[in-house]
Parts: sequence; C-alpha cells; structure tokens
Amino acid sequence: MSGAIVLGARNLGGAIATHLHETGWSPVAAVARSDESLAAVRDRGILGINADATDPVALGQAVAQAGDVALLVNAVSAARPAPGPWGGGPLADASPDAYEAWCGAVSRQAFTFLSVAAAALRARGDGGTIIQVTGGSARRAMPGRGLWAAGAAATRALVHAAAQELRTEGIHVALLVVDATIASPKTADRTRDVPPEALADQAEIARAVAYLAGQRATGYTHELVVTPSGDRWVP
Repeated sequence: MSGAIVLGARNLGGAIATHLHETGWSPVAAVARSDESLAAVRDRGILGINADATDPVALGQAVAQAGDVALLVNAVSAARPAPGPWGGGPLADASPDAYEAWCGAVSRQAFTFLSVAAAALRARGDGGTIIQVTGGSARRAMPGRGLWAAGAAATRALVHAAAQELRTEGIHVALLVVDATIASPKTADRTRDVPPEALADQAEIARAVAYLAGQRATGYTHELVVTPSGDRWVP
C-alpha cells in the first residue's frame, strides 16, 4: 500500500496516522510543531515531521520528506483565537483581528493544504486522495460563531472546487465533516459529563478517512458527514 501524510500529530491527527500505519499504509508521516506530539507518533513507528502547516513552502518540503504518498489528510485546526468569545462572538461586536483569527486563518490554511496536496499528487502522476477534515460549522452558522463558521464554509467551498477540478485526473478530493465535539484529551475538561454516544470517536473518524481513501474512481464520495447518535443530526 502507498504512503500517507497527516497534518496534525496530537489527538485526531495522531489517531488517523496511527490507524493508517496499523492498516498497512507505508510510509506514514505526521506533521506538527510540537516536539511532544511528534515524539508520541514516532514511538508508534510513524515519521514525525516538524513543519508549519500554514506555510506553503514548509508544507511542500514536508510532503517531499514523507516520500511516496498517495493520501494527504488535513486534520489540524488553524484558528488563532483572539481575545474574546470562542468563535469570534457576535458580528456587531467583532473586530477585524477576530475575523482574521477565526475566519482568515482557517480558510487560508485549507487553501495552502489543498494547493500543496494537489501539486504533489499531480507531480506523482498516479492519482491519489486528498481529505480535508472540518466541523459542523461548515454546514451551518450559529449565533456568536459566525466568524468561525465563515472559515469553515470557505474551507468547504475550496474542497468542492478542488474535487471538481481534479477528479478527471484520478485525484479524489473529499471533505470529512465531523458534526460533533470530538472526545479527546483536548476536550476532556468540557465534556466530562457528556454521554459517550454524544461525542465523536477519534477511531471512528480515522476509519472514515480510510474508507474515503479506499474508494475507486467509479464511486467517489466528495463529502462525508459523521454525527454520533447522541448528538443532534441536522439534514
């Protein structure tokens, strides 16, 4: 099986990289800035690469360092929260800095990932899969979180455009929407009293990535939504 590179090595990114590694993808690389996160994936036999996923040059170099990869997955959160409410707060009260932090940073990083990934697979010349992970805000906005939702919606639009542009070249581009809070050490404090069935499981998300990556050109899924049964589902 060909190789894979995952942006993110802590929590979800680490879970995805681990699942791919354990199911035969080789080589598998994970990109992060934290030495602690990289050490954890290296202990599992995964190549840990220290790189800035928002920098197109650094990301391109990381992809090249990963070797022959046919699967590229973006599982990082690029938001740079500014002072104020999570998600940016009400539009009437938000500042331009909050917009750049919650919307601009998210969509810009998605663009960087998609453009670098597309160029890498085109150069490889044998198709491949590009998967962008995002949250439920890509599907709908919520009061007080419009800036965050705008970044997620822009990410969705970029993925849809890339999917249409690249599918005839044998490159499968998919958006994986996790419409729920993900159970992880990162969310443990605020989900302590939430039933397990109301939280998304990192292992299930990793299996969803593998499912998308295993599709053939005769049946691509370009958007997949994962929602745990204990959370609300909105069509």
